[in-house]
Amino acid sequence: MKSALSPFSSLKITHFRNYLFGAFISEIGNQMQVVAVAWQLYEITRNPASLGLIGVANFIPILLFSLIGGLTVDKLDRRKLLIASLTTQAGIALILFVLSYFQVINPNLIYLCLILIATAQSFSIPARQAVIPHLVPRNNFMNAVSLGSLQFQAAIMIGPAIAGFLIGAAGVPPVYLFNAFSFLFFIVAIFALKIPLHQHNREKVKFSLSAVSEGIKFVISTPILYSTMILDFLASFFGTANILMPVFAKDVLHVGAQGLGFLYSAPAIGGVFAGVLIAALHHKIKYQGKMIIVAVILYGAATIAFGLSKSFTLSLLFLMLVGFGDMVSSIIRNTIRQIVTPDHLRGRMASITRIFFQGGPQLGEIEAGFLAKAIGGPASVVIGGAGVILITSLVALKSKALRNYQGKELVV
Repeated sequence: MKSALSPFSSLKITHFRNYLFGAFISEIGNQMQVVAVAWQLYEITRNPASLGLIGVANFIPILLFSLIGGLTVDKLDRRKLLIASLTTQAGIALILFVLSYFQVINPNLIYLCLILIATAQSFSIPARQAVIPHLVPRNNFMNAVSLGSLQFQAAIMIGPAIAGFLIGAAGVPPVYLFNAFSFLFFIVAIFALKIPLHQHNREKVKFSLSAVSEGIKFVISTPILYSTMILDFLASFFGTANILMPVFAKDVLHVGAQGLGFLYSAPAIGGVFAGVLIAALHHKIKYQGKMIIVAVILYGAATIAFGLSKSFTLSLLFLMLVGFGDMVSSIIRNTIRQIVTPDHLRGRMASITRIFFQGGPQLGEIEAGFLAKAIGGPASVVIGGAGVILITSLVALKSKALRNYQGKELVV
């Protein structure tokens, strides 16, 4: 029983542990690059709207390629697909390094690279989500999801802090170079997997509109799936404040590049705490639907508090609460989605999910950037946090499936 309740029980499984370590190193590099791109763009343009266009560059491939990517994940070898997409992203990071090192970078080239990266992620993200259920037994799945979310949050906590100090000491180019090499760890971990990553006959999955519509129909016919996806999209659309961090670091809190790294890292500290807590208590968690609602409302309230804060210390505290609420909601949502989805539909379900969980923030970045240009960063963030609370309350009232979800499907 003690083993079952350990927050790190899934790490006893060798292939899961190695996979998680590779993903962790790669994600540190990716999060460093997120900071570098935002800082570099704001340094070049001094315009919050240019940060909003990051959302445009990221959202276009999500809209165009997510469903194709999900179907490809269900049809092709997931190992080879992951390696190809990760290698592509490493190559684009190298291009950003070369362009920045030789000082020929400009906003249009940055946006083009972001579009290419998001296109590659349209294949790698659903593949990564579809692989996890094959790495651990079913009774450890919430624990594995929690640890996966924990490593992601730890990377968000560590990566931006490193990026902030590295940018302050040596400029942006070394950040891109680090990210390019960080992909090697993940690629090696995927090469080392000796287990099958499909449990179904891939020949049954066809590249066709009917195969895509099969995934869409499954999501629409499963109330707990579409209600959490709608909440995910709307809350992240209104609550996204990350893209404005350079504005807060430079013009509101006056803490520079090093402070920017801490602002990006702070939500992850709260996320790490939430991840450890849920990983330890995964067998005891009930009332998942109500937990999601409360967690998202906390996320919105903490976002409002951050927007109003003029203190760097308080801002960090409020951002930690943002991360805590977001992570509790995210872990439960992701666990529910994987458990209720058959393996032959997991790639397509993950791709549809990506349109919601990444489309919301990317569109939110566009809204936040242009709204900040019109009324200022703090006011934009406060309005967004209020929107999160309002939307969450409305979804909770309308969705009986979400309110009443007990999580009995997770008891094995």
